[in-house]
Amino acid sequence: MYRRLLILFIIVPLVELYLLAIVGGRVGLPATILLVVLTGAWGAYLAKSQGLSILAKIQFETSAGRVPTAELLDGLLVLIGGVVLLTPGLLTDLVGFLLMVPSFRAIIRNRVKAKFAAQIRGFNMKSSDRMGAQPSEDKINKNDDIIDV
Repeated sequence: MYRRLLILFIIVPLVELYLLAIVGGRVGLPATILLVVLTGAWGAYLAKSQGLSILAKIQFETSAGRVPTAELLDGLLVLIGGVVLLTPGLLTDLVGFLLMVPSFRAIIRNRVKAKFAAQIRGFNMKSSDRMGAQPSEDKINKNDDIIDV
């Protein structure tokens, strides 16, 4: 966990600054600032349009009586992409724009679902001190042929 936070809050901003310095040196400071502002504005527009589309899909799935799991994960990924797009930088903009593409989101969504499924399969609710909700032995071995109506 510490490594992930280190990467997120120290390494990524340093890489962003480096990339912005390189781009600024090649195209100039005004063009670089304009690029950052335009990608932020375009990202906000994309996040809004994708979010509204996903919201409509969620409503459709819910009205059809189905649980909109894929749509909810898509909504989360669009939210993350929107936040990343509003963060100034080129690398974060690339990640944010990729999260706005439905086919790329589907790849990420499938990986997230597989990871959740693996965690749930490995989940075990046994307790060493036998506390918690467990069936009693007499209920397990009880042979009850009486059906109460």
